[in-house]
Amino acid sequence: MTSLVWEGCLNVRDLGGLPAGGGAVTRGGSVIRADNVRRLTDSGWRALASHGVVRIVDLRWATEKEGEPPPGVDIEVVDVPVLGDGFDEAYIRELDEHLDGVDDVADHYAWSYVDFLERYRERFGLALAAIADAEGPVVVHCVGGRDRTGLVSALILRLAGVESEVVAADYAASEVNLAARWESWIASEEDEVGRARMRKLMHTPAEAMVAVLAEIERRYGDVRGYLLAAGMTDAQLERLRARLVASGH
Repeated sequence: MTSLVWEGCLNVRDLGGLPAGGGAVTRGGSVIRADNVRRLTDSGWRALASHGVVRIVDLRWATEKEGEPPPGVDIEVVDVPVLGDGFDEAYIRELDEHLDGVDDVADHYAWSYVDFLERYRERFGLALAAIADAEGPVVVHCVGGRDRTGLVSALILRLAGVESEVVAADYAASEVNLAARWESWIASEEDEVGRARMRKLMHTPAEAMVAVLAEIERRYGDVRGYLLAAGMTDAQLERLRARLVASGH
């Protein structure tokens, strides 16, 4: 895992350099996770382009993109809103009620992330297929590069053979990277209940992702089983794994 400095973004890192079992290490320069790349400056876009990126996979709802400028470079963008077609007020209320009822936010993530992966399983399959089918390096992002992007990244890394605890450490790195932005968001929230929720949600405990992966693997046998159930083909899964692990490992 290598943190990258792309001006305008705060939470960019290469999924390469992680132990993948059998002496293998994940390949760098193939999949890069990020927060919203539409915040990049001209310098940031040049940094992205210098990595040879050929596809950006955007996991956000259409409403989250309204009024944004086009990409600062001529790169294909594939839109895969992994949490449904749009903001579901009833579902958000359900998530908020669960968050309010837990003391440890790790318990909320362990429940809500598994629910995301089950409720929108086919969409997660489409997102990973878009990464698998690209002809070169890919950037995957949402708004903060943490929840939706964190789940997509976790699935890729586990498929590549990276241990859950290492995957979880990558997930947890977002907390420090995004701390300043969360503090700004909390300060701008006028409702105290909203601020209390945000203070919980600004944390990304590693144990939450460990629990999520354990539950998905309990239900499906392994991440490969989940992704097959999500509609991916064996060929796509092999291409996705080969993105991060050299042949022979």
